Amino acid sequence: MFEVNGILYAGSPNELLKIQDAKITGDKMLLLTFSSGEQRVFDATVLKGEVFTPLNDPAVFNNFKIVHGAITWMNEEIDCAPEYMYEHSYAYPALQSAI
Repeated sequence: MFEVNGILYAGSPNELLKIQDAKITGDKMLLLTFSSGEQRVFDATVLKGEVFTPLNDPAVFNNFKIVHGAITWMNEEIDCAPEYMYEHSYAYPALQSAI
């Protein structure tokens, strides 16, 4: 167990993923770049429950920030763990330019 920014995590610190960059790619879709260097596409429709209801408004969903390696919305009232986003996303192979 270890602590980062006042949050306790199970496991070891080297397992901790962080989101370094995110871009909107469509309706409730994000292209995420993780600290591992991987880019993955996350479909936010998997976020269920009352707490995530405000994300149905595109103005709210599109106004995210990355705070301590996690995606947050509404001044950090809503967030999602990077590990959850990684597990519920799929690989996005970078397009290579044709020569």
